[in-house]
Amino acid sequence: MKFATAGDPITGLKWTRKTTDKIANELKSIDIQVCSNTVGRLLKNMGFSLRVNYKKIASGGKKVTAEDQRNRDRQFRYIGDLRESFATRCLPAISVDSKKKEKIGNFKNEGTTWRRKSKRVNDHDFPTYAVGKGLPFGIYDTITNLGYVYLGTTCDTPAFAVDSIAKWWKEEGMKHYPHAKKLYILADSGGSNSARSRVWKYRLQTKMCDQYGLSITVSHYPPGASKWNPIEHRLFSEITKNWSGEPLETYEKALKLIRTTKTSTGLNVKAHFVRKHYKTGEKVSDSEMNALSIKRHTKFPMWNYTLNPRTRM
Repeated sequence: MKFATAGDPITGLKWTRKTTDKIANELKSIDIQVCSNTVGRLLKNMGFSLRVNYKKIASGGKKVTAEDQRNRDRQFRYIGDLRESFATRCLPAISVDSKKKEKIGNFKNEGTTWRRKSKRVNDHDFPTYAVGKGLPFGIYDTITNLGYVYLGTTCDTPAFAVDSIAKWWKEEGMKHYPHAKKLYILADSGGSNSARSRVWKYRLQTKMCDQYGLSITVSHYPPGASKWNPIEHRLFSEITKNWSGEPLETYEKALKLIRTTKTSTGLNVKAHFVRKHYKTGEKVSDSEMNALSIKRHTKFPMWNYTLNPRTRM
């Protein structure tokens, strides 16, 4: 179940692509005798709901073919194998993504809180009423069950994403994995960590691989499958529940609500305020791309690749 779980970052609902029969058979292989009906009851108690992993219409109106579905399933299995490989060797594996942009100010935030009286907020969500905007970039350490959020104020760019990862590695990753020379990153296919982004790969090479002597393997979830990214249902959903119904009047309040996010399973979250100004439109030349030390994997090379340091490890 560990690598076959997806979830909604808003409601916290979880689901799995494995059937109860398959789970029961796997349990029998380790001498746990249980029927599929009992598995169903246990999954329900754990907060799971069996959902069909099938979409007829993808973004842009493109119809999802049977081959697309098979490729998605193969990529899920490939990611599961890589995660297992890194976990068994106690190597760092992180899930990254940008959370929904938030307006900072006295605006209505969906959800309810226990109060004696309802809190008054602005009757319109005009951007001119905002103190500013909050752009949370998150990092979820799948090994330690720790979350890190870097709250930016300008633009969600690949430079911002990689700077956040580099800051995490310098301040947290090196502390938890002092001897690690390899890092595994799970990311969506779009956004600031897009599978097609030249800037994302170039900055990972220069800011991470070359600077810290790290070999970084990246796997992207297929388009339309972002909810399988662990950060969505392990970190972002918990932050959403923690600040549910609370207007994010100031950056200080948003950071506090992120930092106080905890779960009974041991999740703790650290948050950092990023004042650096980021601009869109950064370009990477063909010569810079050709100079990258990148090795694309045989299986789905667009979604899976490894960047190696160009300096001596």
